[in-house]
Amino acid sequence: MNQHYGYIRVSSKEQNEDRQVIAMEEQGILKKNIFMDKQSGKDFERPQYKRLLRKMKKGDVLYIKSINRLGRNYTEILEQWAVITKEKQIDIVVIDMPLLDTRDRGRDLTGMFVADLVLQILSYVAETEREFIRKRQAEGIAVAKAKGVKFGPKKKVMPKKFEEVKEMWERGEISTREAGEMLDISYTTFWRRCVQG
Repeated sequence: MNQHYGYIRVSSKEQNEDRQVIAMEEQGILKKNIFMDKQSGKDFERPQYKRLLRKMKKGDVLYIKSINRLGRNYTEILEQWAVITKEKQIDIVVIDMPLLDTRDRGRDLTGMFVADLVLQILSYVAETEREFIRKRQAEGIAVAKAKGVKFGPKKKVMPKKFEEVKEMWERGEISTREAGEMLDISYTTFWRRCVQG
């Protein structure tokens, strides 16, 4: 009997996958058949996606909420689509885009052409969106740096007697550990501040 599977992807651990889970449940997909990766869609090196590909057999159906949940790399989306639908002979249903439903085997040549065209356009849009996001992030960082915004963790403010203790340490009167204890900071913080400034 043919199985129905769902694939969910969110770009980071902070993103919420609830909308995609609900969409899969509405399609009647069993929880055990839903595979989820929490990582970027830039490529297909994703553990759950690979596991899903190994599990699916000819005649099964794969559901995804939208094409950008499959991935964001135009060329690789088209390659994966071909692997799934042509090599493995698994149907794909893109829930948010009814034109991208390969279950309709009776579709005429025009229908297949339109579906292929829509896939190419959506895949292109997914990759372009990823590039725009990267560009906007880089521009935002550049503007912030130009305004003097510092990135990374803030330097810890050293106690008032830091310089005095540092001089004692430099003269060899106290150890790094003793210096840290005197300043009530870790000895690694003390050492790093002395070495890196």
